[in-house]
Amino acid sequence: MNKFKQLGLNDFLVRAVEDLGFETPSEVQQKAIPELLAQDTDMVALAQTGTGKTAAFGFPMIQKVDVNNRDTQGLILSPTRELCLQITNELQLYSKYVKGLNVVAVYGGASITEQARQIKRGAQIIVATPGRMKDIINRNMVDISTVEYCVLDEADEMLNMGFYEDITSILSHTPHEKHTWLFSATMPKEVASIAKEFMKTPLEITVGVKNSGSDKVQHEYYVVGGRDRYAALKRLADTNPDIFSVVFCRTKRDTQKIAEKLIEDGYNAGALHGDLSQNQRDMVMKAFRTQQIQMLVATDVAARGIDVDDITHVIHYQLPDEIETYTHRSGRTGRAGKSGTSMVIITKSETRKIHAIERIINQKFDARKIPNAEEICEIQLYHLASKIKNTKVNDEVEAFLPAVNDVLEGIDREELIKKLVSVEFSRFANYYKNASDDLNAGGDSSSRSDNGSGSAVRYFINVGARDGYDWKVLKDFLKEQLGLDRDDIFKVEVKDSFSFFNSEAVHTDLILSTFSEFKLDGRFINVEVSKNTRGKSDRGDFGNRKRKRSGNDNWSKKSFGSKGNQNKKGKKSKGKKRF
Repeated sequence: MNKFKQLGLNDFLVRAVEDLGFETPSEVQQKAIPELLAQDTDMVALAQTGTGKTAAFGFPMIQKVDVNNRDTQGLILSPTRELCLQITNELQLYSKYVKGLNVVAVYGGASITEQARQIKRGAQIIVATPGRMKDIINRNMVDISTVEYCVLDEADEMLNMGFYEDITSILSHTPHEKHTWLFSATMPKEVASIAKEFMKTPLEITVGVKNSGSDKVQHEYYVVGGRDRYAALKRLADTNPDIFSVVFCRTKRDTQKIAEKLIEDGYNAGALHGDLSQNQRDMVMKAFRTQQIQMLVATDVAARGIDVDDITHVIHYQLPDEIETYTHRSGRTGRAGKSGTSMVIITKSETRKIHAIERIINQKFDARKIPNAEEICEIQLYHLASKIKNTKVNDEVEAFLPAVNDVLEGIDREELIKKLVSVEFSRFANYYKNASDDLNAGGDSSSRSDNGSGSAVRYFINVGARDGYDWKVLKDFLKEQLGLDRDDIFKVEVKDSFSFFNSEAVHTDLILSTFSEFKLDGRFINVEVSKNTRGKSDRGDFGNRKRKRSGNDNWSKKSFGSKGNQNKKGKKSKGKKRF
């Protein structure tokens, strides 16, 4: 039996689930859906962004509304236009086999008369942002006196954006006997106040620990001098060539300035802040979703409701004032079952803030060093080699090859490879050749940077994201093969076709011997000591490594990686915890 059907969903919804390819309900769905279907109750559900909350309230609402009654029976409030549209789209997908159900989105930046016209034609479910919903109510364009089910999605974000008065005003136009479902990532005082005022003995479910962060996110911090923040940001980007990230700044001015500097320096970046028009915002978000923008620099308010599942990194260029905001920021990555990384750039005086966040989210931060020039060049060189190796050959070049061969006549294979790589790599290497090598400032990070002993060795392994690994999967794989504890493998960094990890020097012989002739699915998995160990070992020779080879395809067995299974790819509220 379909696992979603076991939750109590009817056949129409189960068919939609199967079409969407959903197989296993998330934890919040398993806890919320059966309760909401079995009884008429108020509910407070605490779960991180990206855990499937839309389906958790969407399926029960769709199943409970009467499609033969064209009155508005369900109201969903969300903090931003993007999230409003996303929820609407998902509900329409869920209800594709439910004939006669209409879901209408109500949000700013679009024609209010057209939205009112759609509602008048019959909208059993309205998905709305608070500001536009209050406006359309005040103009007597909508009647929500028949609402039976009301959802407050991302409640803490809405309240943090200053929507408390709008929400209370909207709810005052709904029936007293309706049922309210409140979904939130954290439970600050304002959310508890809403629950107390508008809900009757709500059922509370919690996914994970209350106010905790997602266990899919790895948290790191880097201590630098105040003037070195931007240089540190560039190095973090350069160390992750396939980065797809949101970079958070505190102010609109800083957001625009940093985005412009990144663009000037050749990065695919864009800015998202409150001074952009709706059209500009739509263009930026479209470019980000299609990954034309790899680094989206945003303010906290402007980034509310961004829902993109493939974000690899969240970078906190500046820490927020409120701890709950950090939770929302880092929740932009590690979504839909994938892992992600949250990087914080701080000065020495801000290290106490890291410890405050650790206590609230119940997770430890990994103290890291900003990569030095040689380490970045090593990663970029491997990335370039992997990119060349995995590039699909364009057959149209065939006609030009005789002339090209004439030009390259007399150059042997090794020399040709060096020249080919140097074409793109030399400019990058020259930049870092003249760059300051150490951006790291003093702090308490040294005691934690090498897992305690300061004798860590850094290793290279020729598998990466292209082979289906993220940092959690690779860490578990290494632990299993080596028979080590999970904490013995640390600082795991997964790139596209290769990765790095650290372990104590005492494990070096075990690691190298285990992977000396190691094969997985007929392919050699090669582990070597990196020259950039950040530890006490200086084994290994960057640019002159011994490779495992098989057959005549010497290039494909180099530890540049080989093709594996391709992955598919406001206003501040009072009473907040502050640092």
